[in-house]
Amino acid sequence: MSAHPYDHGHTVAGWTGCGIAVAGTALLGAGVCTVSGPLLAAGAAVDVLALLVTWALHLAGWGKPSGPRPRGEWSWRVRDSGARAGHAECLGCRLAGRRGGRTVVPARPISSPQAAPVETDAVGVGG
Repeated sequence: MSAHPYDHGHTVAGWTGCGIAVAGTALLGAGVCTVSGPLLAAGAAVDVLALLVTWALHLAGWGKPSGPRPRGEWSWRVRDSGARAGHAECLGCRLAGRRGGRTVVPARPISSPQAAPVETDAVGVGG
């Protein structure tokens, strides 16, 4: 279990994407300091790669949905069980075509007896 009482959202997707983005940002910084166009382009490419890797890992279940997770899923080593269907309100899932978050609730039968039909006047107003 975790030593802290809150879910901080540490995930494989988050850690991997952050590590790659730090490397890309370091390349961008080196490109700025040396005024090197190729280093700037390489840094930007690595940062875009970080975004794509993080997105792919999120869709593979190594990310997390927004909001709190159940306590059993707080460890960063636990895959997200709802990733295949997609997460509600998740831009990454919507971009991948996963609409998720919608649960189909079966209709409940009406337990009360049917109401008598309402008589209407000529205008169509009940009365």
